[in-house]
Amino acid sequence: MTVNIFYVVLGITAGILSGLIGIGGGIIIVPALVFIFGFSQHQAQGTTLALMVPPIGILAAWTYYEQGYVDLRVAALICAGFLAGGYLGAKLATHVSNTVLERIFGIALLVISLKMIFAK
Repeated sequence: MTVNIFYVVLGITAGILSGLIGIGGGIIIVPALVFIFGFSQHQAQGTTLALMVPPIGILAAWTYYEQGYVDLRVAALICAGFLAGGYLGAKLATHVSNTVLERIFGIALLVISLKMIFAK
């Protein structure tokens, strides 16, 4: 049960950043599943695709699912958090200046790219 709340928190965080700076949730969720939750890259990508299934990810998620790379429970929990987080992030984004939004976006991309480049 304890881990479940962390998946929801991941969804909220990804949703807020998505709503705030317009990035796709996968740019947050995939690295988090790999580096924090110990998923393989395939599992992280498959699970992330499963949470975006309606409607655009269905064939990609199904392909990963057939190979055993989708955790539907985790996808559902993150999706629930992402729904709320996306709303909160969008509300926040509409109340900050364009300059601040550009800087937040740049910092998010830099941190994620550095983590991915220097990961072991």
